[in-house]
Amino acid sequence: MSSRLSRRTWISMLASSTALYTVGLGWAQQPRDQLKEPVFRVTKRIEPEQRQAEHPLDRAIQIAEEGLHRIRTQVSDYSCTIVKQERINGELPPPEHMRALIRNRKIVDGGVQQPLSVYLNFLKPDAVQGREVIYVEGQNNGKMVAHEAKGIKAAFGWVWLNPDGILAMQGQRYPISEIGIENLVDKLIERATRDRKTDPQALSTQVRYIEGAKINGRSCLVIEVVHPVQQPQFDFHVARVFIDDQLQVPVRYAAYTWPSTPGGKPEVDEAYTYLDMKLNVGLSEADFDYTKKAN
Repeated sequence: MSSRLSRRTWISMLASSTALYTVGLGWAQQPRDQLKEPVFRVTKRIEPEQRQAEHPLDRAIQIAEEGLHRIRTQVSDYSCTIVKQERINGELPPPEHMRALIRNRKIVDGGVQQPLSVYLNFLKPDAVQGREVIYVEGQNNGKMVAHEAKGIKAAFGWVWLNPDGILAMQGQRYPISEIGIENLVDKLIERATRDRKTDPQALSTQVRYIEGAKINGRSCLVIEVVHPVQQPQFDFHVARVFIDDQLQVPVRYAAYTWPSTPGGKPEVDEAYTYLDMKLNVGLSEADFDYTKKAN
């Protein structure tokens, strides 16, 4: 079995809002009856006084840095089904689903030994079923390659797109070149450090830890960060990360913005759930070779 990451490593993932990065060719939506907004079943709560850091984010940043090191040294690749929901231009579309294979970037002696590699296979709705997207860092002149499985666009076969271009970024917050757990934690460290500096006395930052939450029947630890008062330097009102008790990796991240009306409920800004995640599955270059995929 792959190396197990310490659950505490992921405490930092609630430091600030982020996203699981995707591509802008449209997403697939797959109904999953078991995927619901989690119901907290609190079995144990770790109170703030049990933490030694002077600021709630100090320990989180340290653990994140340790976690980033572990990812870079112990996690080579993983597979999962991604469920994504992002608010774009004020609108929140329904959740969307896709299957993903990801190889982490590996640096040896200052050089890239294994480039970040991504394969995405869209599931539903029918309009995008069968769509495939591949991105390999440093290949294809920095472009991602994709094709449609249905409709007129399918006749074009594989096409190359700039990950930061208009077509690829349509309806997306982040380019595919920023996908993956390593990039996620790296950005969280950066943003947590920023929040630490803007709120040095922790007057506007609250952190709590909850055990016993369920994602698709799997027990998870939830780490929650709350910024009670809306301020321009904060990216979210409430953010939560769900860490699978068995896998010891995050399986859901969700950030909520402040209510649009006084007394209202927080509104989803972005949410990402990782289903059926498997670490170190032994992906090869062939998994990211478009010439070996169906067209």
